[in-house]
Amino acid sequence: MINLTPETATWRKSSYSGTGGDCVEIADGFPGVIPVRDSKHPAGPCLTFGTHAWASFISTLQGDDAAAA
Repeated sequence: MINLTPETATWRKSSYSGTGGDCVEIADGFPGVIPVRDSKHPAGPCLTFGTHAWASFISTLQGDDAAAA
Protein backbone atom coordinates (compact mmCIF):
# COMPACT_ATOMS: atom_id res chain seq x y z
CA MET A 1 0.00 0.00 0.00
CA ILE A 2 1.22 3.49 -0.85
CA ASN A 3 1.18 6.10 1.89
CA LEU A 4 0.28 9.05 -0.31
CA THR A 5 -0.95 12.26 1.22
CA PRO A 6 -0.32 15.86 0.17
CA GLU A 7 2.02 16.13 3.14
CA THR A 8 4.20 13.13 2.22
CA ALA A 9 4.56 13.75 -1.50
CA THR A 10 6.82 16.14 -3.37
CA TRP A 11 4.64 17.69 -6.05
CA ARG A 12 5.62 19.43 -9.28
CA LYS A 13 3.64 20.97 -12.10
CA SER A 14 3.15 18.48 -14.89
CA SER A 15 5.01 19.35 -18.06
CA TYR A 16 1.74 18.61 -19.87
CA SER A 17 -0.12 21.42 -18.07
CA GLY A 18 -0.97 24.56 -19.96
CA THR A 19 -0.26 28.15 -19.03
CA GLY A 20 -3.85 29.19 -18.29
CA GLY A 21 -3.78 28.32 -14.59
CA ASP A 22 -5.64 25.02 -15.02
CA CYS A 23 -2.75 22.83 -14.02
CA VAL A 24 -2.21 19.41 -12.64
CA GLU A 25 0.65 18.44 -10.41
CA ILE A 26 2.30 15.05 -10.25
CA ALA A 27 4.38 13.50 -7.51
CA ASP A 28 7.60 11.64 -8.12
CA GLY A 29 9.06 8.82 -6.09
CA PHE A 30 6.18 6.34 -6.02
CA PRO A 31 7.31 3.29 -8.02
CA GLY A 32 4.70 1.98 -10.42
CA VAL A 33 2.20 4.82 -9.99
CA ILE A 34 1.77 8.47 -10.92
CA PRO A 35 -0.10 10.52 -8.29
CA VAL A 36 -1.97 13.48 -9.82
CA ARG A 37 -3.77 16.40 -8.17
CA ASP A 38 -5.34 19.74 -9.08
CA SER A 39 -2.85 22.54 -8.45
CA LYS A 40 -5.67 24.89 -7.40
CA HIS A 41 -6.67 22.51 -4.59
CA PRO A 42 -3.40 21.12 -3.21
CA ALA A 43 -5.00 19.83 -0.01
CA GLY A 44 -7.75 18.11 -1.98
CA PRO A 45 -7.86 14.54 -3.22
CA CYS A 46 -5.43 13.03 -5.67
CA LEU A 47 -5.74 10.27 -8.22
CA THR A 48 -3.14 7.61 -8.77
CA PHE A 49 -2.53 6.05 -12.16
CA GLY A 50 -0.38 3.07 -13.01
CA THR A 51 2.64 4.11 -15.05
CA HIS A 52 1.38 2.24 -18.14
CA ALA A 53 -2.08 3.84 -17.85
CA TRP A 54 -0.49 7.29 -17.48
CA ALA A 55 1.73 6.74 -20.53
CA SER A 56 -1.30 5.63 -22.55
CA PHE A 57 -3.27 8.68 -21.41
CA ILE A 58 -0.46 11.06 -22.40
CA SER A 59 0.00 9.32 -25.76
CA THR A 60 -3.70 9.70 -26.46
CA LEU A 61 -3.61 13.41 -25.58
CA GLN A 62 -0.69 13.85 -27.94
CA GLY A 63 -2.65 12.13 -30.71
CA ASP A 64 -0.39 9.09 -30.81
CA ASP A 65 -3.15 6.48 -30.50
CA ALA A 66 -0.93 3.75 -31.98
CA ALA A 67 1.47 4.07 -29.03
CA ALA A 68 -1.41 3.90 -26.56
CA ALA A 69 -2.61 0.49 -27.78
